[in-house]
Amino acid sequence: MKGLGFLEETLLLLVMTMEEGAYGFAISEAYRKHTGRSITISAVHAALSRLEKKGFLRSHLGAATPERGGRRKRIFEATAAGEAAITAIRLSREALWAKLPRS
Repeated sequence: MKGLGFLEETLLLLVMTMEEGAYGFAISEAYRKHTGRSITISAVHAALSRLEKKGFLRSHLGAATPERGGRRKRIFEATAAGEAAITAIRLSREALWAKLPRS
């Protein structure tokens, strides 16, 4: 399996939790809300691009909107490989947590 860093894992999870409208700015706002840390839009786009190249995300252009001056948003969604990667990460972490000694 292709590896995921913390940022990629978090962004992939955020995309998976967003019903619709998982585009750069919305994802960066969700990241800030979830982690309490700000992130530049260029860092978000770079990570989303890496996730797409790894096959964990796919994207398409949404409709043009007046508030964006007629520009279209790139909408992201998880692929089956992305969902499988997140499941594998979760299972691995749960196994490690289960090994912690009980107090």
